[in-house]
Amino acid sequence: MTKILAITNQKGGVGKTTTTVNLAASLAAAQQRVLMVDLDPQGNATMGSGIDKRDLQASVYDVLLGDKTIAEARIRSEAGKYDLLPANRELAGAEVELVGLTHRETRLRDALQVVASEYDYVLIDCPPALNLLTLNGLCAAKSVMIPMQCEYYALEGLSDLVNTIRKVRTSLNPELEIEGLLRTMFDPRNTLAQQVSDQLQEHFGDKVYRTVIPRNVRLAEAPSFGVPALYHDKLSKGTQAYLALAGELLNNAAQPAATA
Repeated sequence: MTKILAITNQKGGVGKTTTTVNLAASLAAAQQRVLMVDLDPQGNATMGSGIDKRDLQASVYDVLLGDKTIAEARIRSEAGKYDLLPANRELAGAEVELVGLTHRETRLRDALQVVASEYDYVLIDCPPALNLLTLNGLCAAKSVMIPMQCEYYALEGLSDLVNTIRKVRTSLNPELEIEGLLRTMFDPRNTLAQQVSDQLQEHFGDKVYRTVIPRNVRLAEAPSFGVPALYHDKLSKGTQAYLALAGELLNNAAQPAATA
């Protein structure tokens, strides 16, 4: 069964796109069939996959408006070895155009149903806001991965996000579950980071992934080369962490997702 995973956090700069790109590449390296959906108008996940967002013939924008199917709009990321439904700045206008359309929150879900069986994993990179694009991601997904830094404000934002997921499950997507919380940009020398990490494990238990993503220069460098970190420096701590996360995800695949 296809696992459709939205990677989201309403707070920006927590590693959502880095996680989506590197997890997609790591799963693909483990012989999984992967589709990555870029739902962010900035198109960073598209660029990080080695695709120039300025040269797109079709994108997720066309899919959401019903002008293209996913089969027509997806392209192959040779840099990451996965399929990509790309995005560019056109997507910023989709919010206004979607408002007047029927089933505006579920258009991505409806489009994915046609191709989902072709993949083992569909990873959706959501924008850092609760808008119609994020709602489309949450309605299409079966579960949510929440990347977060271990800092004080992250805990406050996490509470808001959990409430949002509950509301979406109640009104739009009853199947939506929290897959897990991913600690990103982690520095074990930082006392506050360790304290916040401990609090997360105390309150969320096994919803917190065992894998921790460290603060790592190679992860930051890789997008400038248009490749996932796996193909920039396979031996870096960041790359190894995302390979471990993919392994953890695969090991947990037979288990039901945790409930929010």
